[in-house]
Amino acid sequence: MNDIASERLKHVNEYAAHCIKDEAEAMLNLIPRLDENFEKAVELMFNCHGKVIVTGVGKSGHIGAKIAATLSSTGTPSFFINPLDVYHGDLGVMTKDDVVLAISNSGQTDELLRFIPMVLHMQIPIIGMSGNPNSLLAKYSTAHINVRVEKEACPLNLAPTSSTTATLAMGDALAVALMKVRDFKPRDFAQFHPGGSLGKRLLTTAEDVMRSDDLPVLTRDMNLGDAIILVSKGKLGLGVAMEDNRVVGLITDGDIRRAMEKWKEHFFVKHVEDIMTTTPKMVLPTTKISEIQKIMNKYKIHSVLVVDDKQHLLGVVDHYRCMV
Repeated sequence: MNDIASERLKHVNEYAAHCIKDEAEAMLNLIPRLDENFEKAVELMFNCHGKVIVTGVGKSGHIGAKIAATLSSTGTPSFFINPLDVYHGDLGVMTKDDVVLAISNSGQTDELLRFIPMVLHMQIPIIGMSGNPNSLLAKYSTAHINVRVEKEACPLNLAPTSSTTATLAMGDALAVALMKVRDFKPRDFAQFHPGGSLGKRLLTTAEDVMRSDDLPVLTRDMNLGDAIILVSKGKLGLGVAMEDNRVVGLITDGDIRRAMEKWKEHFFVKHVEDIMTTTPKMVLPTTKISEIQKIMNKYKIHSVLVVDDKQHLLGVVDHYRCMV
């Protein structure tokens, strides 16, 4: 390694900081360009009865694929298509109910422009996204979104850096705006991400995770000495008081500890009903884990009882079983 390269290595953090600042500035400069064209683009996507077909070549294609994935996962059916593949049969996937989002930094990409006449012939609306509002892509677009950047973060001002970041940010802006217009909720997101942790929390129910065997069941008149043994064996830190096969109360390790401190040597002559909570938190087996987590956080508890509509005990869901 020569001395010049060695000296430059000392400044890599500085180079990286300049890059990040340039790209951040490029994104912030997009805000004044959120005009009627952006609004029209969102309207076209929102009213689309088919799919949003995203297309682009090279780096724009890579960004387009990510935008398509983001749109699809947030309630706007979308997929990416390479314009080069259109000439080999992929045009058949397009219908008049679709909308095309065409991406090109220059707006003059030959492969993309050869694709545009086919789209126009099918009377499919085109949302163009480029850095050149005077380009052919902009001219033939139903709505054109300007993502022009002053310079690339690349020190040579050649490699797509700031421009691709700006385009990606604008794609996210479209997706987020559509989410707001659709009133897209976490439960909707979960339906598109059933394999993720969020999806699991929002789709998994109490019945899916509850413990239903060897539950520590007590009676009202059971003395606390016997109750401690059952609570300990249950390994849930609680005991459920039952009467006529219905839940009537709950005691926890904390209740037992406080009772010992209060009554000392008289503790063992006391009964479950002396310390039990008569309004334990109960949920139905169909209750989502996400809702159970809210209950636990609100009331600062570690477990809830799962019951049917007649308060028959079905199981227990504790904090650890909620960590799906």
